[in-house]
Amino acid sequence: MSTRSPCFHIHVIGGLLFIISLLADLSHGDIGTASCYSPPYVPTLCYGFDTSQFPTDRLFAEAGEEIWDNGAACGRLYLVRCIGARLAGGCIEGAAIEVMIVDYAGARSNETMRLSETAYKMIASTGTLGGGIIIIELEQYVS
Repeated sequence: MSTRSPCFHIHVIGGLLFIISLLADLSHGDIGTASCYSPPYVPTLCYGFDTSQFPTDRLFAEAGEEIWDNGAACGRLYLVRCIGARLAGGCIEGAAIEVMIVDYAGARSNETMRLSETAYKMIASTGTLGGGIIIIELEQYVS
């Protein structure tokens, strides 16, 4: 027989539910990886040499195999934020960006996406720029 009061059990259960609710709120999207890629950005499989299709703010990405969807990813928008990096301080805390898929990263890339330099620098510190892979949260976004 337990010597603890029923209130103890209620507090323990309440505490566990609170912790679970906090953990559930940490992530709303999928988890993946990203790296940076440098110009030239054309030609692309989505738009060829037509740079007028690129976002003017230069926030775009190449899709990895995981999200390419046989080319259906062209033009998709993703809300992306850095949630982890090998280097301490690799993520810019609280930063989130919207990127448009403009190309396919191909079989050579194991990342979920490869971000343009501009996009990468907005969510990750420049110290990770030299090929540093970051862990990202991504959510397909409909504007």
